[in-house]
Amino acid sequence: MDCRPIGIFDSGVGGLTVVKEVMENLAGESIVYFGDTARVPYGSKSKKTVTKFSAQIIRFLLTQDVKAIIIACNTVSSNSIEELRNIFPNVPIVEVVGPGVHMALHTTKTGVIGVVGTQATIASNKYPQLLLEKNENLKVYGKACPLFVPLVEDGWANHDVAYQVVGEYLRPLLAKNIDSLILGCTHYPMLADTIKKVVGDQVELINPAEEAAKRMQDILITNHMTSSNETPEYRFYVSDSEERFKEMAQIFLHNPIEHIETIAIEEY
Repeated sequence: MDCRPIGIFDSGVGGLTVVKEVMENLAGESIVYFGDTARVPYGSKSKKTVTKFSAQIIRFLLTQDVKAIIIACNTVSSNSIEELRNIFPNVPIVEVVGPGVHMALHTTKTGVIGVVGTQATIASNKYPQLLLEKNENLKVYGKACPLFVPLVEDGWANHDVAYQVVGEYLRPLLAKNIDSLILGCTHYPMLADTIKKVVGDQVELINPAEEAAKRMQDILITNHMTSSNETPEYRFYVSDSEERFKEMAQIFLHNPIEHIETIAIEEY
């Protein structure tokens, strides 16, 4: 029994997709979430900068006595996971790329998989690399979608403009006859309804957040670190724009956020 919270972080509101999965599947676990709303998006930043920002966030989360961490950001997961595990060797860290690969391998029927993500995630080539290591006969096509994150952050996920943007980005992947599409950014599940309208029923959407929550559960069970709090505590921190984050969180989590605080993350 370990009642300490799980730490979860992302560049902004997208990591709430992981928070939602943890709340639903690890019901007794408390959560400390950090969204780097002052510095979003991460997808256009260098690996060096992404690693620096992520290390600052992890140092902050450790001051909150977290027992394990989920990196709810594909850009960080695909570019900086090895460095972060070397910097913080004593804390269990779950990322989201591996879980997304696992889900895609078990979902695809034709072996033609699409991946959408930030510029940094697609440029890292991490998803194709890991998928082809498991099955060299797969065909994997990636597409950077840099406008998806701003659409989500600005609350336009279900707007007509979002539908047009999604259509423009996904048309080349649909031309490749993909049967599975990895949502390679934790913001993107918030666009799932709009994406589904574009791709139709013939394409399965892969949300790595689901599998990431399961991996965290496995780690906690293996290391005897699970908690069964009857009233788990959820604390949220951001680097800017508390009110906007609260609005987005209430829409996505279907519950108001009680504890939210802005911190100067650069100090960590």
